[in-house]
Amino acid sequence: MSPRSPSVNEELRRRSRERLLQATVELVAERGYEATTLGAIADRAGAARGLVSYYFPGKRQLLQSAVHRLMHRTLEAALERTPGAPDGRERLARAVDAILGLARDEPLLMRTHMAGILQAEGFVQCAEQQRLAELLRDTVERYGSRDVDRDYPLLRALLMGAVFALLIPGAPMPLATLRAELFQRYGLEWELGVPPGGRPPGGTPPQLSFRPQRPAGPQSK
Repeated sequence: MSPRSPSVNEELRRRSRERLLQATVELVAERGYEATTLGAIADRAGAARGLVSYYFPGKRQLLQSAVHRLMHRTLEAALERTPGAPDGRERLARAVDAILGLARDEPLLMRTHMAGILQAEGFVQCAEQQRLAELLRDTVERYGSRDVDRDYPLLRALLMGAVFALLIPGAPMPLATLRAELFQRYGLEWELGVPPGGRPPGGTPPQLSFRPQRPAGPQSK
């Protein structure tokens, strides 16, 4: 039997890594972080235990990569939900709804993820996080930002803050309230994206003065 080509080996490694990430999301959502072992993740993924350590330095880093992958895939699916490229405002609305919806649908997983970011390991830079960042940066740019390097981190921080507020044990804020605040800040109509049922809390609020700067339109000569 001839040896596998480098491209085949690379594809096999990619698939193994993907299975580990998917298994991590499933098990942490089912059992919680502490009850999920690296051995259980390897078993669920159908991989050798040593393969986990080959790809990831520890369980916390594995979880962050797994959640970033889930966020990236969820956001990508939301942005491509309907045929045609959505305009910048619709794209931003879909991005907000995708991230808030993920926190609503996977509270244990997202709460564990946020707790890990606040611990000593901090924010893990990985390929999955970079893909998520690229989608959000592109969304900010299409929205009309003139300074993406400033406005992308701000959007990321606002989304993380909203997720945290949505997941506070014993005192969560309603998703509709958090959505209305973000939509107000960016001047988005409530009907954009995937609005929850009903009207925004308190009706349509007055617009705040803050906006990421949009490019000026063509000037008449």
